[in-house]
Amino acid sequence: MNFTKMQGTGNDYIYVNCFDQPFPNNPGELSRKLSDRHFGVGSDGIIFISPSKIANLRMDIYNADGSRAEICGNGLRCVGKYAYERGISKSRQLLVETLAGTRKMTLDVENERVKAVRVNMGAPVLKPSRIPIRAGGKSVINMPVDVNGQRYHITAVSMGNPHCVIFTDSVDSIELTQIGPALEKHELFPRRTNVEFAELIDEGIKIRVWERGAGETLACGTGAAAVLAAAVLNGKSGRRSKLFLRGGELLAEWDKNTNEIYLTGGAEFVFDGKIC
Repeated sequence: MNFTKMQGTGNDYIYVNCFDQPFPNNPGELSRKLSDRHFGVGSDGIIFISPSKIANLRMDIYNADGSRAEICGNGLRCVGKYAYERGISKSRQLLVETLAGTRKMTLDVENERVKAVRVNMGAPVLKPSRIPIRAGGKSVINMPVDVNGQRYHITAVSMGNPHCVIFTDSVDSIELTQIGPALEKHELFPRRTNVEFAELIDEGIKIRVWERGAGETLACGTGAAAVLAAAVLNGKSGRRSKLFLRGGELLAEWDKNTNEIYLTGGAEFVFDGKIC
């Protein structure tokens, strides 16, 4: 099996082109094996790029623990770059099928190289039953939750996958390896959740990510979009902000007219390989 390692803002995945090779029978098991950073290729998971009947292509995502993910914002940008530069599609406007629905993207191309990708991440979902989170009301905004003997105030958002956003004075002081798993698997979240800690800084918003099924990652595109939505809902930010993750910088915009969030950032090839 041929593969390509790519990263978007440090969120690294193994990409498999299923236009010219078959989709594997054991994708979850394969992701667990190859994502291992000591005994495998090393990644946050595997993304399979396949033909689609309703879009230019389809992406299927499996986390490092073998579980399946609905969507990945950083992965979408990498898929766009891969599709253009590897000849799957030479269109600069792409439609990608995911488990969370189709997503549109615009490629910024210079000398036949994709320099940046702007992705329509869709409208944030706030209704608890659709996130899903076990809570009443029309939304969960700044709701107190006690975890590991401490109280946190969470805002729950779905960007096609569940997110739990918490604002803090210092993301660097958070013991993420302790609180991340506790929140990810909290009984409030029947399908588990991604967790983002966010800190307001002069330049924008600083973020640390605990990704469902992968642990702490350098970035999360859907998480970045969820943070912007949560910041606006809590009156902490305007509808356009720079987001600073450990893997780099993204620009997020929440369009007031369409209610959709747009995320712009880079995508990079790391290396190609073959599994024998």
